[in-house]
Amino acid sequence: MVGYDPKADGRNISSFEVAVAGSVSGLVTRVMVSPLDVIKIRFQLQIERLSRSDPGAKYHGILQAGRQILQEEGPTAFWKGHVPAQLLSIGYGAVQFLSFELLTELVHKATTYDACDFSVHFVCGGLSASAATLAVHPVDVLRTRFAAQGEPKVYKTLRDAVVTMYRTEGPLVFYKGLNPTLIAIFPYAGFQFSFYSALKHVHKWVLPAEGRNNEHLRNLLCGSGAGVLSKTLTYPLDLFKKRLQVGGFERARVTFGQVRSYRGLLDCAQQVLQEEGPTGLFKGLSPSLLKAAFSTGFVFFWYELFCSLFHHMKKADS
Repeated sequence: MVGYDPKADGRNISSFEVAVAGSVSGLVTRVMVSPLDVIKIRFQLQIERLSRSDPGAKYHGILQAGRQILQEEGPTAFWKGHVPAQLLSIGYGAVQFLSFELLTELVHKATTYDACDFSVHFVCGGLSASAATLAVHPVDVLRTRFAAQGEPKVYKTLRDAVVTMYRTEGPLVFYKGLNPTLIAIFPYAGFQFSFYSALKHVHKWVLPAEGRNNEHLRNLLCGSGAGVLSKTLTYPLDLFKKRLQVGGFERARVTFGQVRSYRGLLDCAQQVLQEEGPTGLFKGLSPSLLKAAFSTGFVFFWYELFCSLFHHMKKADS
């Protein structure tokens, strides 16, 4: 069970175990989905249309982009920025799942609302993700910069990136794109948790009791469905976030095509709509949905699996 469940007190685990399960689920999932994340970021930052008919377009499809990145930059390119990405995943997973657990427990004990309601999971999921975002956003900016740079590299190491960015752009560079990130992450994570819970209820309603023998597969499928639905509903804000995070980093983007500068969230949205049309708001949606299906599915899968392991270990010791 994700979140506090008053009907399963005997299965509740400690806050530390919740944080560990969240961290490990993020770590394992990040290794698996990093290639899709790199392709998604490249698509989001490309000004030209994602089409073969546009002669200036460097990328126009998932497979073509994968082949081109492999040819030009080698297989390690799919894990560019993997160290900051792992720090991001570990920290984000721990804070998010621990906050969600504590918030749903608070709702149960301090209000008359049911801690398992769709609306409660939406609000608690959004708040927990916002807290996690504030904690790890500087690492997200670093991860985006590493994934966005081509060859020759502007940043050689993580330390080099931190020092160079601080000296050339100031301390606020590590919070570039924070506004659209927070605006996007609240509904995205809220929908993730609430849809995950709702889909599990639908699964229970559709399948008879004897057909529900594979709980872990159910968690994977419900998590994937929740990820796809959530990402589709909130995708344009994710694109704005990526565009803003690479502001001031234009010299590393010249080999990828046109570059733009944005004064803020509204200016970014206006320029994208004017130059790229409504479809520009959904650039990179295909790899993003694939990534969302895999990442959200596996995050919930691994989280529930590790929580279950902790629970069984406690039972064995008692």
